[in-house]
Amino acid sequence: MTRAPVNSELLRWARERAGLTQDHLIGKFKKLPEWEIGSTQPTLKQVEAFARAVHVPVGYLFLTQPPGESVPIPDFRTFAGHAVTRPSPDLLDMIYVCQERQSWYRDFLRIAQEPELDFVGSRVSAYGVIRLRPATDNAGPTRPVCVWPSYRACDSIP
Repeated sequence: MTRAPVNSELLRWARERAGLTQDHLIGKFKKLPEWEIGSTQPTLKQVEAFARAVHVPVGYLFLTQPPGESVPIPDFRTFAGHAVTRPSPDLLDMIYVCQERQSWYRDFLRIAQEPELDFVGSRVSAYGVIRLRPATDNAGPTRPVCVWPSYRACDSIP
């Protein structure tokens, strides 16, 4: 069998990125600990199966260092009051699928010679970026608060 010269650091990175432990994957990949320390190399079929299990493209496992991944859209998610710094593989996969579908539909509309919609991209707020925050400390109603360009309260927004 031909062995695939994958980077053992990338195997570990891919597993950790997916939030999986060696114990979780050991049933399917018996030699995973050996692969991760670099004493043994997996076959190409094993690399492909591993890539599917940890949601990474096969080519990533042959890189010299982990790729930088960022969410390709604005990310406003928080957890316990802190920004989420590392997107999950499932989130990235879903965003990429949605972007592909959006691109396909845009092309479809152009080919079908559908007219552009006037209202798309036409709304600009005079108050800049607006976010909602609780009006009280409990789970009461929310009110808009202006966060850009002026920092005054926007309580009068209809």
